Amino acid sequence: MKGATFDLIVIGGGAAGFFGAINSVQKNPQLKVAILEKSSKLLSKVRISGGGRCNVTHHCFEPTPLSQHYPRGQKELKKLFRSFQATDTVKWFGDLGVTLKNEDDGRMFPTTDNSETIINCFLKEAIRFGIQIFLNEGVNAIFKEEKGFQIKTNDQTFSAKKILIAIGGHPQSTAYDVIQKLGHTVNPLIPSLFTFNDSEKKFKDLMGVSVANATVKIASTSFSEQGPVLITHWGLSGPAVIKLSAWAAQYLQKKNYTFTTLVNWTGSEGEDSLRSLLQNQKANRGKQKIMTNPMFNLPSRLWERLVTLAEIAEEKIWAEASNKEINKLIELLIRCPFHIQGKTTFKEEFVTCGGVSLSEIDLETMQSRKIEGLFFAGEVLDIDGETGGFNFQAAWTTAYVAAQTIAS
Repeated sequence: MKGATFDLIVIGGGAAGFFGAINSVQKNPQLKVAILEKSSKLLSKVRISGGGRCNVTHHCFEPTPLSQHYPRGQKELKKLFRSFQATDTVKWFGDLGVTLKNEDDGRMFPTTDNSETIINCFLKEAIRFGIQIFLNEGVNAIFKEEKGFQIKTNDQTFSAKKILIAIGGHPQSTAYDVIQKLGHTVNPLIPSLFTFNDSEKKFKDLMGVSVANATVKIASTSFSEQGPVLITHWGLSGPAVIKLSAWAAQYLQKKNYTFTTLVNWTGSEGEDSLRSLLQNQKANRGKQKIMTNPMFNLPSRLWERLVTLAEIAEEKIWAEASNKEINKLIELLIRCPFHIQGKTTFKEEFVTCGGVSLSEIDLETMQSRKIEGLFFAGEVLDIDGETGGFNFQAAWTTAYVAAQTIAS
């Protein structure tokens, strides 16, 4: 069946797709625009992001520091953020009546704490500008023609002067077949943002225990992150672990997700300063029981486990602690080993390291260097950020830059 002809067809009904479509018609209301979504649901990642609250962006309002939160695409985003960055995101949503607030860790959410606020904002704008939305229209092939493109789906053939591909990140490279057939390079797709599965599970019964500021390091590498760590029934999670997974994504994939991670539960105490602190306990608090007096604001259950693993008896007081016991406790406090085998990714929030090679994109416009009229935005590109609103910000920025050229 022959579909309609459009000035712009956006492939992908997610964050980048909607942002690109809306910004194109905001700048040029004459454009006839359609969004093709392969599933029956729109904006599904927006809906579940941030536990259903939608972590829209991050409170980091300078292009250079903002770009430093991206393991892949840092150099390119530093340039792109000069066109559209987190302050612009806040203003853009604010102009449409959606106020954002920032939390202590820098994450920014709608004041409603509800992702439907963002979804409704997009859908309302799409209706206002007459953007047509087609569900269950997976794209099977794109053909370049003299004055635009033909796009074949299961049921229809659409025509478009310009195309914006915003299909997001996918675990399977087959999702990018259409792009590769157009002659674009897709860099290997590797999971980013995941938690670590502990093969020994010796902390499993402490699931739910969290430490506000720990350092997690991958043994024998320079990969290290500091921040909140959560013990789960499968291993380790929390912002520090997830951030570490992003920066070490390629290394960990090569290791087949089998590695040792070392946790410094004190945050940043070194061996010498910790030794003198524990000797101080011995001298000044000699009559205190070691087991029942946690240090470093550690949760009591975690402290008790570390003391037990150091083979210190439950009744022992600091004055009686041997050097061997103190050495073992120091080791567990600052280099607590976890033997990791495997990872856990949450399918719906899947983020990929890899995607369309940035060397084939004109970063002034987000247009393909190979095919005129073909644009890319969002996670389909080889760009990925840490957790905390950074992946959405990259989607808004790349979609906005593409839209400025598309509209003109």
